[in-house]
Parts: sequence; C-alpha cells; structure tokens
Amino acid sequence: MKIITTTDSLAKFCKKAKSAPFIALDTEFMRERTFYSQLCLIQMATPDDEAILDPLADGIDLSPLLAILASKDIEKVMHAARQDMEIFYKLLGKVPAPLFDTQIAAMALGFGENVGYLALVKGRLGINLDKGARFTDWARRPLSDNQLNYALADVTHLRDLYPGMCRELTKKGRMDWVREEMLSMSDPHLYDFDPERAWMRLKPRMFRQDYLAALKAAAAWREREAQIKDLPRGRILKDDGIYVIAQRKPKRVQDLNNVRGIPGGFANRKTASDLIDEVQKAINNAADYAPDTARKLQMPSGLGPSVDMLKTLLRLKTEYEDIAPRLIANVADLTELAAFGKKANVRALSGWRREVFGEDALKMLNGEISLTLKDKKVVAVSCVPQSE
Repeated sequence: MKIITTTDSLAKFCKKAKSAPFIALDTEFMRERTFYSQLCLIQMATPDDEAILDPLADGIDLSPLLAILASKDIEKVMHAARQDMEIFYKLLGKVPAPLFDTQIAAMALGFGENVGYLALVKGRLGINLDKGARFTDWARRPLSDNQLNYALADVTHLRDLYPGMCRELTKKGRMDWVREEMLSMSDPHLYDFDPERAWMRLKPRMFRQDYLAALKAAAAWREREAQIKDLPRGRILKDDGIYVIAQRKPKRVQDLNNVRGIPGGFANRKTASDLIDEVQKAINNAADYAPDTARKLQMPSGLGPSVDMLKTLLRLKTEYEDIAPRLIANVADLTELAAFGKKANVRALSGWRREVFGEDALKMLNGEISLTLKDKKVVAVSCVPQSE
C-alpha cells in the first residue's frame, strides 16, 4: 500500500496520473465539532496506480494534486460527491471538473435512489465490503493497516466500477443524462460559504420584506460567527433562533432574553449586540437588502388525486426505463405539475425528462391518456378517439 507523506512522492504519483483518462477520489474527514471539514485522508486511484495521501503530514504541499483536480483532461470519479467536492473546492478555489458521480450514474442505470457505495459495489462487482472501520477517528495517527485498507477500497472499487458504468450508459444512450446532472453539480454556489447566501439554507416562513431582510441578516451573522470560530452553525444559533429573530426583529439585546428558540445567556455574548445592529440595519434598508425570493405559488385545493396519478405514471415510466424516479421528479415537482401543467417550472418538462415522462404527464393532466389494469399490470392508454 502506497502512503504519500511527502511533496516529492505526491509529485511522482501525480506526474504519472497526468496521462490517465480518469482518477477515482475519496476523502476521509472530521466535522462533528467544526464548521469546516478537517481533511484527514485523500484516497486516489488511476487505472494502473493507487495511493493514500496524508494531508496532515508535516510540510506536505498539495499543489501537484490540485493541478490534477483542475485539469479538464482528467475525469474525477467520485461517489455521492457533494461533500468531497466541497472539500476540493476549498482547496482549489474552484469546482473540480469534469466530474462523474457513480451514485447519479447508478440512478440512471436503475439502482434506485441514493444507492450507497456498499450496495453498488455488491450489485455490480459482487463484492461484500467490510465497513467495520467507518467510525474511525481519521485525525488520529498512526492509522492501522485495517483502517487504511478500508479507506483505499473506497477508490479501488470505484475505479473498477467506472468503465463498466460508462459502457452501459453509452449503450443505453443515457450518458448525456448523467452529464447534464454533472453540470448542475458544477455550480460554485453549492460549495461556497458566502454569508450573504446563508439564508438560502433556510425556508422562509413569511414573505414580508422586513422579515426577509432580518432573516438574511441573522443568517449572515451566524455564518460569519461559525466561520470565525470554526464551529457548527447550530453551536452558534439553531435555525429556530434565526426564525424567531426574523419574526420579532429585536431592537435591544435584552429582547433576546427568555425567548423561545434563543439559548439562555445568548444576550450576554459579546457579539449579540452585533447581531442586533445588523438585523436593524437590514430592516431599515429592507427594500434593497431583502432577498428577492418569490412567495410560493398558492396551490389549488384538491390536488391529491392528480398527484397520486402522476406518481403512478412516474413509477410506471421509470420502471419501464429502469431508472430511479427521483432523477426525473420529486413530490414537490409533481405537485407543481398537477397545479400548473405546462406552465410548471420543473425539470420534468425539459430535455430528456420531458421525453421519458413530462410529455405523457401533460397528456394525462389534459385527459388524453389514462392508466388502467391490463393482464394485472398498470398501463397507459390513449383517451383520444381515433379518427376514422
């Protein structure tokens, strides 16, 4: 097993990896007590080489790996890549691309929604992985051979999965589907921690400008505090506290005492007055500062049966195509589709999703097709009279 602990050994590995068509990547990190992930290991595998990189080794420079991450000529293969991409984005300053996420590819190949790595390896490679080391404290040194073997297996099997999945996706004409999903994962806003965008992780409960301005300001304050102190957001202030502040719009720190959702003693914190000042400043400038978020469209009553029919149609279509339903639409999408038809702003009405499901969904809503049982199977049939 190759353990990289020096810049020279990393440079040698990466020099060879530059000519590879792809590199499988995974990380081990700790984040239970911090805002930022503490990167502990990086596992790497090319078609003919593999290694574990120790980013905690004294004096190691990760620049050779960053060049690989930035290269447009090398596909970065990961599984459920969101957290790994967040870590690499922080190291690199931009989103690594191109990306191939085997979890999304698996959905396009009929492995269900959010298939885990263990299930995918067992299903496609017939290998049962030992996950006994999953609760390892990866920041501790030294790590045992068992722990290191466990970590390396996350990329060696990933390397073996990738070519076969590519061949099958290409054969079924679905590689473009996966590429489309990968493009959506290349949005830098998915991985940055801009305090002024922190409110987007919340779900506004009102849509008045003053409420939205206060919500945005309180969320931005919490995000900055969490980053400065490197603590989880909830350790600074839980989401319920943000909602309460946005609703009550306190003018003094004393207004935070004995308020549900605000922890005891919060008003005594040195930065509590900063929070009050920022909230009040935002409210006074609400017309410019409040986020431009549209109120959720008021859904008509009685949508339940239509949504249920769309669910059945979606399941029917995706079973025929052998893909995961969530790759096309979720319940919120189906509800909007039932309410607004072709005016619905959902992915199911564009691109390949419209071809697989969206077009027939609109026909069903227009009464042009219906579902019926035939030979104990649900099938879609036309309701439009045939011209003579």
